[in-house]
Amino acid sequence: MRKQFVIKMLLPCFLLFVFLSCEKNSTVTDIDGNVYKTVQIEDQIWMAENLKVTHYRNGDAIPNFTDAAIEWVIPGAYCNYDKDANNATTYGRLYNWYAVNDSRNIAPEGWHVPSDAEWKTLLNYLGGDDVAGGKMKETGTAHWNSPNTGATNESGFSALPGGAHDYNSYYESMGTNAGFWSSTEYDSGNAWYQVLSHNYSEVHRSDYDKRNGFSVRCVSN
Repeated sequence: MRKQFVIKMLLPCFLLFVFLSCEKNSTVTDIDGNVYKTVQIEDQIWMAENLKVTHYRNGDAIPNFTDAAIEWVIPGAYCNYDKDANNATTYGRLYNWYAVNDSRNIAPEGWHVPSDAEWKTLLNYLGGDDVAGGKMKETGTAHWNSPNTGATNESGFSALPGGAHDYNSYYESMGTNAGFWSSTEYDSGNAWYQVLSHNYSEVHRSDYDKRNGFSVRCVSN
């Protein structure tokens, strides 16, 4: 009887442990079939990889920027860094803010692009802007340029330096910067984003031209 009682008492704890483990080590799949690792950080569940999707949630194609800057200006668009699809395998794709803000949704079902406030919640939990970057960056210099200051990745966020696409048609900062859009507008021409760098532990928040391309991470609803 005592053995059965102990088993009954421990079973809910075991199930809770399994549930929490699954939450922290799960995956999410986008409409294109790309599978992303996820990580639970306090009460939020984040993608632990950069978005790669090339279609909105309803199946409509997101235009692929190729040549003329005018193609990148107002419609939602994505590109591969240096126009090389191989870069997307590791670093994901770069999106302008118009794709982020499109009502057809760039995120998988049950997920969304984080607001500026949701980014702030994450950074506050990780100790604030001054130290959160180190806790979010992948360690080592396989992808980040040296010195990758302060990188511990203790959060499991595994930030990678996917660089940026300037709407004037040039690419920059792969290996040195990881810039992530928020869904929050600053004004009619700019939106808030967060940027991590290889040479500091901080996360810098700034507004930037909506026409530029940055990486995207999604957070669970």
